[in-house]
Order: sequence, then C-alpha cells, then structure tokens
Amino acid sequence: MAKPNTSAAETTANTLKPYQSLNAAGQVVNKYKYLEGHPRQYRFDAKEGVFNINGTEKLGGPSHGRSLTFQPIAWRIFTDNILNMGVKNWAELFFIDEKGAVSAVLFHGFSVDNIYRLIEPLFYDDLTLADVVITAVAEKKENTKVQPKGVYYIATFSYKMADVERTSELKQFAQETPIFRQETLSDIANITTAHNYYHPYANGEGLPEPPAALPEGPVAEE
Repeated sequence: MAKPNTSAAETTANTLKPYQSLNAAGQVVNKYKYLEGHPRQYRFDAKEGVFNINGTEKLGGPSHGRSLTFQPIAWRIFTDNILNMGVKNWAELFFIDEKGAVSAVLFHGFSVDNIYRLIEPLFYDDLTLADVVITAVAEKKENTKVQPKGVYYIATFSYKMADVERTSELKQFAQETPIFRQETLSDIANITTAHNYYHPYANGEGLPEPPAALPEGPVAEE
C-alpha cells in the first residue's frame, strides 16, 4: 500500500517548537517579537509610583499605572553603575508582554530586597520566578527625617501559580534565545544570581550589530 503524501508544510508544522508558528508564506517564525539585545522597556518610576513604557507611556487599566503583572522568563540580580545612576543593586527581569514582545523591567534599592523575599519561599517549594505570575505594586513611603517630608515609592511583589503549559513554552523559548538588554550590559557587573540571562561578554563574544534604527527615548530610569 502506498504511503500517503506529506507536504513540506505539514512536515515543517510537525517539527515546530511550541513558541513557533508558520506565517502565510509557510515560513517558520517565532510567536514572540524580539530584537536581540533590545527588549521593550518597561520602567518603574519610583518618584511618581507608576509603571510606564519607554519612560513616556504610562500603563493604563484600573490601577492607572500603579501595578504591573507579568511572568518572568529570565532575570539577573546584580550590582553595577548603569544608566548614569551610580553603583546600585539592581534586579532586571525579562518577560513577554500582552503584545507578545520580549520586555524588560528594572528595579533597584528596597524593591530588590522585596524580590528576594519573593524568591525565598519559591525556592523552598522547588520553584523559581519562571513558574509564577508576578504582580508588582507601587507602595508609597515617606521620609519624615527631612522637611518638607520626602515621598517616594518602592515595588512590592505578590504571585500566583502560572499556567503549566504556557510556562513550559516560555521556558523553552528563554533557554533557546539570547535574552539581554544592551543598554544595561557591562563587563564589570557583579551578578548575584541569574537565570536564562545571556551575557555576550561572558561567552567571549562581542555585542551584536545594532539594527539600522532604534526608537529614541530617555535613558535615565528611576
């Protein structure tokens, strides 16, 4: 009996990875958008207590930018002098946003301490940040030691278990993709912990060639 014919497209479809799909031309493409080394930038404004995109687009929703919910796919906690802000403790977390773009958000100071408080119970349950969906909320603080009193915000974190199937897909994508942010990259960072973070310098490579054009925006982050 003759074997049924299998088209090239069907063969390709059968070998797709979970995070891949076929476009209209039958080409294999990633479901997630990522310009290597240039993730979409989400920022936590510790002065105003809001999250925004690229320093300009405040997140909407009922919280009016006061919170950000995401599932980390890669991260690092490190000490470095970046973004012209002096030496600080930083937590850099990467995730896929609602539009399917690889994105990154930075926290520093007391917010980093709060991330550690999140990591600890997960560790003892044999879980990592990649297994949960995190909600970061801006919490108001006051410094009464100065007059007039100073007001600032730190990020606090809570989590819920993520969907198992989606988590498996995201983990495979992160393991097979060089995830990093070029603007925060240096060869002198003191990295405390990292997961699925790709470091070109550590791998004996240089930085990738920059794309022809990148969106302009403010550099400093709070």
